[in-house]
Amino acid sequence: MSANTFVEKILEAKVGSIVFKKPDLVLTHDNSASIKGTFEKMGGENVANPDQLLVVLDHNAPPTSAKLATQYETIREFARKQKVGKFHDVGDGICHQIMADHAKPGMIIVGSDSHTCTAGAFNALAAGIDRTEAAGIWRRGETWFRVPETIKINLTGKLPEGVFAKDLSLYIIGMIGSDGANYMSIEYHGDGVKTLSISERMTIANLASEMGAKNAVFPPDEVLEEYLGEKVNGTWADEGAEYLKEIDINLSELYPLTAAPHHVDNVKAIAEVAGKPIQQALIGTCTNGRIEDLRIARDILRGKKIPGSVQLLVAPASKKIYLQAIKEGIIGDLIESGANVLGASCGPCLGTGQGIPADGYTVISTANRNFKGRMGNKEAEIYLASPAAVALSALNGKITDPRSNPGNEKFPYQKEAGNTIEIDKSDNRRINGVWSYADADNLNTDQMFAGNLTYNVMSSDAEGIMPHLFEGFDENFAKNVQAGDIIVAGENFGCGSSREHPAVGLAHAGVKAVIVKSANRIFYRSCINQGLLLIVNKEIVDTYKPGDKIEADLTAGKATVGDKTFDIPPLPEKLMEVIENKGLVNWIKTQ
Repeated sequence: MSANTFVEKILEAKVGSIVFKKPDLVLTHDNSASIKGTFEKMGGENVANPDQLLVVLDHNAPPTSAKLATQYETIREFARKQKVGKFHDVGDGICHQIMADHAKPGMIIVGSDSHTCTAGAFNALAAGIDRTEAAGIWRRGETWFRVPETIKINLTGKLPEGVFAKDLSLYIIGMIGSDGANYMSIEYHGDGVKTLSISERMTIANLASEMGAKNAVFPPDEVLEEYLGEKVNGTWADEGAEYLKEIDINLSELYPLTAAPHHVDNVKAIAEVAGKPIQQALIGTCTNGRIEDLRIARDILRGKKIPGSVQLLVAPASKKIYLQAIKEGIIGDLIESGANVLGASCGPCLGTGQGIPADGYTVISTANRNFKGRMGNKEAEIYLASPAAVALSALNGKITDPRSNPGNEKFPYQKEAGNTIEIDKSDNRRINGVWSYADADNLNTDQMFAGNLTYNVMSSDAEGIMPHLFEGFDENFAKNVQAGDIIVAGENFGCGSSREHPAVGLAHAGVKAVIVKSANRIFYRSCINQGLLLIVNKEIVDTYKPGDKIEADLTAGKATVGDKTFDIPPLPEKLMEVIENKGLVNWIKTQ
């Protein structure tokens, strides 16, 4: 029998296979209200398995409008009716931290949030999906998985003083790029893994999403056993398993890093940007809101005062962590230093709650994304860094290296920044029925449909989505898109959040096909779930010239650009059926 990677063992199939599995846990959050509507459109009355569901109210907690409050009540009623035992109401915390109380080694976990991969810290296969797919699992209990290639990352040494798990994650992202692990699994190996706590592993696994990965996973070792307080029988890769790539990292050689605006792979040594004035800082979120992170901040800030020119926000990741921080005196110390301590929720991270920065603000944050407009204001700039760097920067009013003896490093993997297009209002990129964004990479779901609209406009409300579709980079699109149009775009199209609104809007508009150099994994799945043809083919995009006519026929397996013809690999039979039925909702109705 051949040796297998972790994901091949869990999914019981080799790389490239499409398999159907019943997940152990299906995580949803505020988007459960929208998922409920889609579930009912599928003919759902009772969920297939209430024990699969983990529902957490966290993204707008407490709700910021009467409309959202009503959605919350709808979710509560649904959870009661369906006898969902794993329901967590407002204040319990952020879903990915709550998952720490439910995830076990060897589980298959999916969630309608891109950072579901955080649970890989517990030796689980944990991956993000979209809302429609979550509804399908509520209805049928299963979903499809493509068995991904795997990157093996070997860690040696130990993180130096002043260097943290966040720095390791940013190092990897900066090295391979925000799409460098697209649709891949990441395994962490080596003696260095044993030096990382579960909290640190959660931070590292969380940021796998920002590399484009399907999941990241750690071994079921003694560190995990100590955390869980029990002997574990997890799953791990075989010796001799085949990997797409292997990366060796000596933790002892790392140094503090930051992701500079406006992309998470725009990584620099903190030494390169040290001294830049800041006006706001955020410590918390699902990435770095654990008790260990709050202790680090407290140790830096205790007995000192943050200048009046800086607003420091602190958001513990859960009620448990908040209470522990109160018992340890951390909350009091942070408040006395000048921090504003918020509830355990996601609000500041995506701009749906407290903490939206002012125009012109420079923010340093422990969160996981720094897209333009991510925190609710596209006129602000966001730097990402470790809790220590954020706390010290808040104290000094400028970006500061957390080491006692800072070096003068430069990050060695500086990448050419992907183009973020700013289209003039008079510009219309639609020529001959083709919208050309081939000169733009990393067009993310925040630009396609703003995060602060996500819970005001349901993903099932296609008409409500349309006026805002692609608004963040092309104000002409929603006004001029026509049925039968084709979109051509660059690398890493649809990166960022698992937000399915863009795919829903494009399908509703009658877009015939989206042809890209590469696509984010969850966005790719969203297109299939909406019956929208997405073709990943760099050669087609590079061949296209404005004015060329494009035809695409998935059934025939052909695409033409001008006078050139390209083969399109066929999808597996069941996925073809989803496309042919114009989406997962209609396909499930036929089953």
